[in-house]
Amino acid sequence: MSYKPETKAIRTQTGRTQEKEHSTPLFLTSSFVYDSAEDMAAAFADDSLEVNIYSRFSNPTVDEFIDKICVLENAEDGIATGTGMAAVFSTFMTFLAKGDHIISASAVFGSTHTILTKYLPKWGIDYSYFDMNKPESIEALIKPNTKMLYVETPSNPGLDIIDIEYVAKLCKQHNILLVVDNCFATPAVQQPINFGADLVLHSATKFIDGQGRVLGGVVVGRKELIQPMYLFVRNTGPSMSPFNAWVLTKSLETLYVRMDRHANNALKLAKALEGHAKITSVKYPFLETHPQYAVAKKQMSNGGGIVTFELKGGLESGRKFLNALQMLSMTNNLGDSRSIASHPASTTHSKLSAEEKAAVGITPGLVRVSVGLESIDDIVADIMQALEKC
Repeated sequence: MSYKPETKAIRTQTGRTQEKEHSTPLFLTSSFVYDSAEDMAAAFADDSLEVNIYSRFSNPTVDEFIDKICVLENAEDGIATGTGMAAVFSTFMTFLAKGDHIISASAVFGSTHTILTKYLPKWGIDYSYFDMNKPESIEALIKPNTKMLYVETPSNPGLDIIDIEYVAKLCKQHNILLVVDNCFATPAVQQPINFGADLVLHSATKFIDGQGRVLGGVVVGRKELIQPMYLFVRNTGPSMSPFNAWVLTKSLETLYVRMDRHANNALKLAKALEGHAKITSVKYPFLETHPQYAVAKKQMSNGGGIVTFELKGGLESGRKFLNALQMLSMTNNLGDSRSIASHPASTTHSKLSAEEKAAVGITPGLVRVSVGLESIDDIVADIMQALEKC
């Protein structure tokens, strides 16, 4: 019988044990035992043998989380990591080597930007940035040694969107690996593999957890690409803990319901903010004023849970706005059940130079709101009163 994705998110489970549990148990163990010395020797002799050895290598709870993401993203296989940044770094380190070149959207998360600009060059890996609003500029950046194209869509925090299908066709023409960070959309909203992406990654810390509890990352794609990534994670150690995997796999059971509510609230907030006297612009993927609105409608089932707007007063107005909030949380996380406001120019992207901020769309008055699951009336009221005070 063929089930819908939201059903698979609930019904994909580790095989039931002899205890006949209904909810999957947490396999909180560092290692696993063998029936014989021969079985133990065989487990270590063959890297591809599907047997649990040590929870840094594999764990049934972690495997269930990976299996669910694979089902939702239409992927063959995957690996889970301790954080989203471990997923990003493991992807780069598995497929890039000295002398290689990577093309990345300039609009990427601050820590990803740091890896690209500070660490990869130390190991002889070159990078080039492109403007997501100008995808036609990508082809001119391709070199004979270009091995990967990396993009977030929607991007953090600017909500830039790119046509995944267009970029995928370009990458296939030049034999380049297309990696898509799908964190802002989640698999409930967008499935990049269906549009031609080779690998899809997430910071599971965000909407996949959905309640701001645990850290985690995941990468999914074709089996032949995941196998070398599995060996990298197995040997270098950024593995996901079984406890975090258990929290995340339970969270996936409500992902579709939550993302519908996040998106519904976010669209209402974006519309309420349009034309406000203290704001120069509002950005949300499903607002018709978004530059890539048509692309968003093509590849996303809703606009996601993030809204950004630009305050007229710049940096100082951003600080005043945050200080005036009464209900919204002031934190650097996102994707929580609780609404969160942040000011990237003074926090997550503060280490970037003025030129770098401008290149990635971080303007002085940019405010990012991760719209939560509270009453939309309460969310709007808190933001409106804070705007009056900034």
